[in-house]
Amino acid sequence: MNPLLSIITVSWLAGAAAFLGGLIASLERSGESETKCRIIHGVIAFGGGTLLAAISFALLPESMTVLSPLSLAVSFSLGGALFCLLDALLSRHGGPKAQFMAMLMDFIPEAISLGAVFGHDRRLGLLLAAFIGAQNLPEGFNSFREMRASRIRSGTVLTMLLIVSLAGPAAACIGHFFLQERPQLTGAIMTFASGGILYLLFQDIAPQARMRRHWTPPLGAVLGFLVGMLGNVLIQ
Repeated sequence: MNPLLSIITVSWLAGAAAFLGGLIASLERSGESETKCRIIHGVIAFGGGTLLAAISFALLPESMTVLSPLSLAVSFSLGGALFCLLDALLSRHGGPKAQFMAMLMDFIPEAISLGAVFGHDRRLGLLLAAFIGAQNLPEGFNSFREMRASRIRSGTVLTMLLIVSLAGPAAACIGHFFLQERPQLTGAIMTFASGGILYLLFQDIAPQARMRRHWTPPLGAVLGFLVGMLGNVLIQ
């Protein structure tokens, strides 16, 4: 298969996992039992764990090798500060969208990275796409439920998730054509995204994973981080 067509296909499939997660959430119709609540909180924790793994194993390691300490500090801090501001603005105008924002902050930089590395190492690109898809599925599920709780229509949410899947190929093509020879710019983008994701994890996502008088849902975060860690080992 033509390398560019391969990049477009695998990046779209990785993004489509978010739409699939949202579709599963839209079709789920069981009652709000205590067991279901524990499962949902566990899925939220799993998504948080995969996001933390993305920061630790996909976004920051490469950036730390190409950026100076000052550049790292500035881009990371700007990411956290900007998403603090966006979170505050969204809370005043339409309710929380932390899972959706974190998914975008995670998926777009990783898709850019996928496009940048695919031409040099096809196997690494394929494994990175599988890693991204494994993250996007629970994040899409959580994003759908979060935005539905804010009274956003199901069709609107699914459309947003479909658009996200289409943004993956666009981001991957940018990485492929423009950033293969610009590791510092790519690193700055990934570090900026890491700061924003870390803010959202502690401000919005992790608090949603906790249930009073239940201790198992946060184990989802352990499992999510484990998936990310194993994905990192596989792409080495």
